[in-house]
Amino acid sequence: MRSHDLTPEDTTMPSLSALLALRARVQGRAGARRGRYGVSGMALSPLRGRGMEYAESREYVAGDDARHIDWRVSARTGRAHTKLFQAERDRLSLIVADTSPRLYFGSRLRFKSVQAARVAAVAAWASLQAGDRIAALRGSRQEAAIAPAAGARAVFRVLHALCRWYAEPPQDDEGLAFALQRAQRSLHTGARLWVVAEPSSVNEVPAALWAALAQRADIIVLLMIDPFEQSPPKARLPFVQADGRRLLDLSGKAQRICWQQYFVAPLQAAQSMLMALRVHVVTLSCDADSADWLTALQFERGA
Repeated sequence: MRSHDLTPEDTTMPSLSALLALRARVQGRAGARRGRYGVSGMALSPLRGRGMEYAESREYVAGDDARHIDWRVSARTGRAHTKLFQAERDRLSLIVADTSPRLYFGSRLRFKSVQAARVAAVAAWASLQAGDRIAALRGSRQEAAIAPAAGARAVFRVLHALCRWYAEPPQDDEGLAFALQRAQRSLHTGARLWVVAEPSSVNEVPAALWAALAQRADIIVLLMIDPFEQSPPKARLPFVQADGRRLLDLSGKAQRICWQQYFVAPLQAAQSMLMALRVHVVTLSCDADSADWLTALQFERGA
């Protein structure tokens, strides 16, 4: 853990200054994509290059690349057609924040909710560097989403929202599934979807919804966990609740099996389901570095 990754005020509630400081951790990790703006009016091309997307199909003419024949249109019309491509539109990077009450806990260094805010901030800064439009939302019927926009000001709006959302459990939280249903309505093909969530929240989302989202967007799920939840000591542990002092006995086999079913099994289930759908999954403990995962993800994805 780097010393500059720690801030005294960034343990139980996220601080705006800490989220802003994470920009320096992202800069230089990956080059920004160029030529993403001002593409209206550009000529369509029968050659598909990097940063190009499908626009339309027209009848095949001599010299067209046979690899880009549109077989569906050709079969329907009885005449050979080829696909035309244009420069990609500005990609949307949408950050979906899980605000389950389970996140507002931490046994080491910081709450999972604070780590969630920090990781989401890293995703926002990475999206800025990639030249994307940035938006964010959570599972609320009352609060509007942070509208898509480009530039540093868009990131600032997202960071302010993260500080609000993760200061304490929102009273109007409708769950991750509701948030992803909202996200589905605003995603177009080629968008990037960052989901910062607790494993049990992921499991509460129908697999069919994950599959539908994966067909439309590039999904990266960032799972927040706590060391104590994943590997508790074999001991009898005192703790305090509002109604008094309690003793948590984790020394026996039966108790540890119950504990594992409640905390460890959901993580394994979430990882298995998402990986089966070929969704990128990163698991982060609340005491892990908040930005190093980005380099590992880029290496894994060949970015």
